[in-house]
Amino acid sequence: MSEILLPPEWAPHRAIWTAWPWDESEWGGDVAPARTEIAAMVRALSDGDKVRVFARKGEPLETAQAAFGDCAEVIEGEYGDTWLRDTGPIFIRRGGQAVAVGFDVNGWGGKYVMAGDDKVAAQVAAHSGVSLTRASFVLEGGAIDCDGEGTILTTRQCLLNPNRNAWSEADAERALGDALGVKKIIWIDQGLLNDHTDGHVDNIARFVAPGRVVCMAPSGADDPNAETLNEIARAIEAATDAKGRKLDVVRIPSPGRFTNADGEVIPASHMNFIIGNKVVLVPIYSDTGAEAVAALAPHFPGRKVLGLSAKAILAGGGAFHCITQQEPA
Repeated sequence: MSEILLPPEWAPHRAIWTAWPWDESEWGGDVAPARTEIAAMVRALSDGDKVRVFARKGEPLETAQAAFGDCAEVIEGEYGDTWLRDTGPIFIRRGGQAVAVGFDVNGWGGKYVMAGDDKVAAQVAAHSGVSLTRASFVLEGGAIDCDGEGTILTTRQCLLNPNRNAWSEADAERALGDALGVKKIIWIDQGLLNDHTDGHVDNIARFVAPGRVVCMAPSGADDPNAETLNEIARAIEAATDAKGRKLDVVRIPSPGRFTNADGEVIPASHMNFIIGNKVVLVPIYSDTGAEAVAALAPHFPGRKVLGLSAKAILAGGGAFHCITQQEPA
């Protein structure tokens, strides 16, 4: 059987994919603020990355072309919304060849089923010119984070949730080993409060190098995730990776308590950054953003670490990592 490699996000990219939001009803009746933030993200990533943007036929295609000009390739496509991390394929190398792996899509456990999301993986693979293989289980890309050496981070809250797959930990480990070459899973119990993804790990803990994980520390006495954030750090500190190493755990400030217009706590996170070839884009929401960017910068030598507003994207359900998927070189 050919060896499978799941490249880390910091490996060189051939492209970064995203999609242009279009359905006003998914964005509180006004998609413009999210589009403004996504356009800023794409322009920043275009310094070093080829960015490919899906846009639906008609107004979305026309406005995307107007927004991006020469800084991105706009491609007509079908998709539910902008969340390509979860609906697009995950790229691996099998026997040295690039392969796109597509997974079953069930609308984040049946909560947000959108027409076209089940077609995204095939469209991305076709435009990339790589073969597509299908894994017969539900997996969103934001549910896992890898080190490029066979280790992934994930949460039990998401991966073992009965609204995804009827799995035990052993079942998950076998399935991810077969599909993605995963050798070791580091299990974290749960994610952020009120996270509709059921605890995606890209909101709470990320590899920034083999053997090194960044996660958040509570900010403010009223941080609603304080206990959870400390438990996440303890779980990672107690773990070893696929090579048997203890992990270097780096903590940066969380955004603290962040609420929507109705006063409800929403899962703002500085962990939802995207690593480009030359830049790292960190979502910011408040004054903690500058501290988070400064704390992350030393861990990305050779890349510029920038903070960009993601308040409007968060209102739709995520941030920069949620809406992108890297295609390794």
